Amino acid sequence: MTDSRITPSPRELATVLVAGAVILLVVHALGRFIYTPLLPYLVGDGLLTPSEGASVATWNYLGYLIGALLAIRWYRPDHIRKALPIAMLVHVVITLLQTQVEAVAGLSALRLVNGIANGVVFVQAPALILEWLVRRNRASSSGLVYVGVGVGLLLSSFLVTGTADLLSGPARWWPAALLSIPLAWWATRRLLILDVPARIQREDGSFAEKGPLLDRASIPLFLSYAGAGMGYILPMTFLPLLTKTQLPEGHWLVDGSWLFVALVTIPTPILWSYLGSRMGDLRALRLNYLIQFLGALSVVIWPGPTGIILCALLVGSTFVGTVLLTQRIGRALHPHQGPRLSAAMVALYSVTQMAGPWLTRQWLEAGGTLIGAFSLGAVALGLGLFFALFVPHPEDWHGR
Repeated sequence: MTDSRITPSPRELATVLVAGAVILLVVHALGRFIYTPLLPYLVGDGLLTPSEGASVATWNYLGYLIGALLAIRWYRPDHIRKALPIAMLVHVVITLLQTQVEAVAGLSALRLVNGIANGVVFVQAPALILEWLVRRNRASSSGLVYVGVGVGLLLSSFLVTGTADLLSGPARWWPAALLSIPLAWWATRRLLILDVPARIQREDGSFAEKGPLLDRASIPLFLSYAGAGMGYILPMTFLPLLTKTQLPEGHWLVDGSWLFVALVTIPTPILWSYLGSRMGDLRALRLNYLIQFLGALSVVIWPGPTGIILCALLVGSTFVGTVLLTQRIGRALHPHQGPRLSAAMVALYSVTQMAGPWLTRQWLEAGGTLIGAFSLGAVALGLGLFFALFVPHPEDWHGR
């Protein structure tokens, strides 16, 4: 390929990475994770009960699964250029509609569609950017797009707590809706003009065809990622609610736990990209799982402020790293079907994300406590670490 050694200018590289970060900020933080800090307020407004809140979250994760499955079908760059703007438009429209809906059934339906758009974008945007970076020998920079998730978590925390006394009920969605419109327009427009071939090419310039997604290398990676999906989603969905039930009203962690998660999440894509480059992505991933496992377990061992702070710190500083490291390892194992493999992993990830809130709802309705949900998350992350031990190093796999 004659252009595989093109070196982008610092400004061009920064613009592409910022656009990717912004698009993930919009769909994943303002669209998806803002529900976490909103949930205690929606419960307090009488719009939802805790179990209904878990059910609404499950519908969103089901949509995320559907979106990821669609991305498996529409995985080529020419597919992405058609599907990405449609998904972003759907995201913005659904976020606006959420400002008008009070019924649980209506909100569940909207969160389902929101999840579909989120799943498509979360797969396609980073995959398109990664292909652009690989052609320019800058694949190690790919993880930086996930900075948008951490910045978005911080922004969502400020949007929710800063307007908590001004808004109530469905109107609490307005700040996210209004901010999403200009950000979605700019980021989508910038990514659609990336110079990436319509189909993925090999080094010799020939077009890569579909290959098997499951083999000795990818199966343990898939299983590991499944554990990550269930393990991280429980703290990321229910930590603010757990804080509200364990601590007295007015304690700084009631609103501060999510802010703490957001703050520690922001630099983590840079951290895990660096660690992956220094110690290898696979070794870094195993370390990531160990830290995340301890984070989910901390609220079980130390109920109260100590456990909550440790959980926020350890899970917040690792879950984005799990995503970026796994995606890079997957592409290294199957270099000519990166977007398709990414979509398949996100689909499996979303199945376990959907199972987590559903199991939590069953547990709560049976009289259990939220602590039990965090125990389940720790077990899932432990399994993620176990299966990661069986993933081969890409250089060993290709040199066998």
